[in-house]
Formats: sequence, C-alpha cells, structure tokens
Amino acid sequence: MRLGGPVQAADPDQWIKQLIEHDYTCAALPKNVGIAQKELQDTYQQAAKSTGIVIAEVGAWSNPLSMDEEVREQAIQYCQEQLQVAERIGACCCVNIAGSKSTKWDGPHPDNITEDTFALIVDTIRTIIDAVKPKHTFYTLEPMPWMYPYDVDSYLRLIAAIDRPQFAVHLDPMNMISSVERYYANAEFLRDCFKRLGPYIKSCHAKDIVLRDHLTVHLEETWPGNGRLDYKVFLNEVNKLSSDMPVLLEHLQKDDEYKQGAEYIRQLARQENITIKSVHSK
Repeated sequence: MRLGGPVQAADPDQWIKQLIEHDYTCAALPKNVGIAQKELQDTYQQAAKSTGIVIAEVGAWSNPLSMDEEVREQAIQYCQEQLQVAERIGACCCVNIAGSKSTKWDGPHPDNITEDTFALIVDTIRTIIDAVKPKHTFYTLEPMPWMYPYDVDSYLRLIAAIDRPQFAVHLDPMNMISSVERYYANAEFLRDCFKRLGPYIKSCHAKDIVLRDHLTVHLEETWPGNGRLDYKVFLNEVNKLSSDMPVLLEHLQKDDEYKQGAEYIRQLARQENITIKSVHSK
C-alpha cells in the first residue's frame, strides 16, 4: 500500500520535496491546478512519476445537487473539468461528494436521502462521466453520514443504477460510522466494506473516530491511533486489494497529528508484515 497526506506547497518542486520529507508515496493533486493549466498539470505529473509518487486523486469538491441552479450547473462543469484533469495526468480517481440540498455544500438536509435525490445523483454522475468518457481514471464519491452513499448497500445501489464502468469507490469508512452500534462493531463493518466494495475501490482516506461521553451521541474525527477504528483490520484489508492502493491522511488540525497518525500506521503495518512503499526504496 501507499501512504500519503496533504502538504503545503506553492509549486511542484516544493510539493515533491515535502512529500519526500514525509515519506509519502501518494498524494492528491494540489487544488490550484485547474483545467486550463496544462503545462502545470504536466509538471506535476512528471515530478510525481520521476519520484515514484502516485497521484491518488483529483478533487472536484463542489455541490452538483445545489438547489441554486446556477451553482449546480457550475459544479457539474467543474466536476467534468476535474475528471478531464484526472484522466490527462493518470490519477487514480477524481473524487467528490454526491452533493447536498442544504445551503451548505456538504451539510445535512432531509431531502438528501430521498428517492428523488437518489435519481438526481444517478443522472448527474452519468452526465459528468458521459461528457468526459474517461478510459483510465474513475469518477468516485466519498461517502458521507447524511447523504448518498452513506453505507455499503447505498453505494452498491448507486453503482448498479449509474451503470458506468468508470464510476467507482473512494472509501472513507470513518464517514459511514454514524451510530454507536457501528462504532463499537467497526471491525465487522470494515470487513464488510472491503468484501463488497473491494473490486471498485480506487483510493482510501485514513483518519480515526472517537465517541465522546457527553450527550447526545457525539462522534468526532481524530488522527489514526487516537480513536476506536480497528486499524489492524483496515490495513490488512487495504493490503489485500493492491500493493499500490493509496491511503491518504486527511482532516487533521495540526502537522503533529499527521506525523502521529502516519507513524502509528507505519508501526502497525510493520507489526502486521504489511509493506508501505517508501520514496527511499524503489
């Protein structure tokens, strides 16, 4: 498997330097690289290739389900453009959330999990993929606790309904741990995720989750090793998929949390005889 995370860099040289310093062998394409910047795309692609780093994802973070039609149309166009970028540079996937009916682009809303919204997601993703017709990369959704896909069944249902070979899975299991039952039984849940979604997974996110002891149910993200997620199961299941499967740390507050999370994953991988690729050994 490959481990990666966000770095702060203004140009490809700094990007590569910081990835090497963190011993990350996969990364997301920086947000400042857009559809029109073909020369910059090429520079990032060549820098990654020459260093043995995989570009795991191109973010298309936007709201294709916005109730503001202008915002919705702009988001769909942006997703199409980012999917084109992912295809051009050979990224593992282009990733977004499905979108929300809320005024907040990723917020909860009662209409997010209706049948009408499910049908709109299907039509929207077909529109995005069919406009680009990617051959190598994939359009993926990061699951969320309050919108489709919110569990394994809803993700599989979307895959079947969208019916496009270039639609795949970006797995963030922590975002689907939305109940006390799933929190405490997360090892079983993880195994189910990988068993049924495994053939479609193109990239993974890595963080942890902790249940706080104040009312009501309050689940929080934290760094790997600081929560309840069974990382032994997670890493072993990732390792079964591919020796090049990218796993990206995300959503942490401080650089030190990223360092602690990365070190925890590496130590546990060593204990489990799982190889995490290194920039220092080709």
